[in-house]
Amino acid sequence: MYKIDNIKGKCAVRGGSFLGGGGGGSENEGIRTLEEALKFGDIIVKGIDEFEDDDIIVTASAVGSPASKEGYVSVEQVVDNFNLFKMLYGKEIKGIITNENGGHSTTNGWILSAATGIPLVDAPCNGRAHPTGVMGSMGLESRKDYLTVQTAAGGKDEKAIATYVKGKMDSAAKMVRQTAVEAGGLVTVLRNPVEADYVKKNAAIGSLAMAVEIGEIFEEYDDCKGITDKLNERYNLETIAYGKVIDCSLTIEGGFDHGHVTIGDGNDEFKVTFWNEFMTIDKEGVRLATFPDLIGLIDSKTTEILTSATVKEGDEVCLYRIPKENLILGSGMKNREQLRLVEKVLNTEIVKFIEE
Repeated sequence: MYKIDNIKGKCAVRGGSFLGGGGGGSENEGIRTLEEALKFGDIIVKGIDEFEDDDIIVTASAVGSPASKEGYVSVEQVVDNFNLFKMLYGKEIKGIITNENGGHSTTNGWILSAATGIPLVDAPCNGRAHPTGVMGSMGLESRKDYLTVQTAAGGKDEKAIATYVKGKMDSAAKMVRQTAVEAGGLVTVLRNPVEADYVKKNAAIGSLAMAVEIGEIFEEYDDCKGITDKLNERYNLETIAYGKVIDCSLTIEGGFDHGHVTIGDGNDEFKVTFWNEFMTIDKEGVRLATFPDLIGLIDSKTTEILTSATVKEGDEVCLYRIPKENLILGSGMKNREQLRLVEKVLNTEIVKFIEE
């Protein structure tokens, strides 16, 4: 058990942003969440082994388009969303996990934890960010007897909305995604209550600590090469290219961002596709990286981690990849049907390259 203070929290947010792989929300929003949470009190983190097997753990997440300009969730909505969940679910919640790592999503549940005293658990559903809710559900969709309970809230003024869903995983995820659309692009979500024993076997155990460690590396070095060299030593990071962003295309559709970024290094061009997160890297039709490999961009001048929502033409970047084998992934990454959704949205092959 340990506490997240301002220093450790900022490292977790920065490392989470790195593990977002182009998604996972804004690092600035992650810092804002940290600051708001600390106003309520201590943020306590426990290991999953500190819980009894039948203790109930709930997932906190945010759902929506990272590029949306109208997305809004207040602290009051976070607390009200928990009260609605608690009333409708009816069982005691012993721990809170985030659905994924990301600049904002690493902090999912932090305000709620500080406000209620319910501890965080270092067992995110996934150690990197991912586009669909099912990918962050630890494989629960494969349990035929499991019905998820989900509450979602967000939106400002006339767009404010709250919803409650109980049902099969994929259908519930679609309802929550639509709620995000109605709210202007973003909702806070509580979902998938499950026994701690299941979390132990299916979550990305220790990936919050991994985010903190990566954030500390960013604090230690003030240049892009120093950071990537250290990350290569620790996680087998491969630098694909240093170059300039020469083309960006982004479409907001159905509560997601999708599109591509083209990076030129003076000799070659690299096409990076994204569906919230960066999904593929190709050079002249040759595949260099495929989700769930971690694909990312660092501003080579400022060392800022760029997301699919913030990268723009003219940015000078380091394009990198960490093989999926060097990440901590949850069971949700085994769902091939979800990866086929990526193929459909981006019109590019995914599963073939994972299974080669």
